[in-house]
Amino acid sequence: MVTIKAWQNGPYLVEGDNVTVLDWNGHAYQIPGRFALCRCGGSAKKPFCDGTHSTGCRQVAERQRST
Repeated sequence: MVTIKAWQNGPYLVEGDNVTVLDWNGHAYQIPGRFALCRCGGSAKKPFCDGTHSTGCRQVAERQRST
């Protein structure tokens, strides 16, 4: 099962096993576990959040790195 949480003023936090993300070019990313997707468009690692946009985005990205 996959769970997607929309953080207020932050990214989408995706949790689940064996998740596949397709980017705008159709490139597939197989990602186990938990990751954040950028909603603000400011990430240098799109479609993934790198925490550059706002405090909310940074807090989730920091939580990602610590787990």
